[in-house]
Amino acid sequence: MAGEMTWRKSSRSTANGGDCVEVAWMAGSIAARDSKNTKGGHLTFTAAAFGALLADIKAGKLDG
Repeated sequence: MAGEMTWRKSSRSTANGGDCVEVAWMAGSIAARDSKNTKGGHLTFTAAAFGALLADIKAGKLDG
């Protein structure tokens, strides 16, 4: 299934090997994966859960 998805790299990703994320739209959900390890699988989120994750990231709630 992952091979059939169209993946889009984050606009925050750089070519220097930093933290890179790719996302793909699935039927009713969003998939996310590490762009440096495309064969390592992906996480699947509902649109609401992905939106909440993005809001928490933007708010700095996940900074460690």
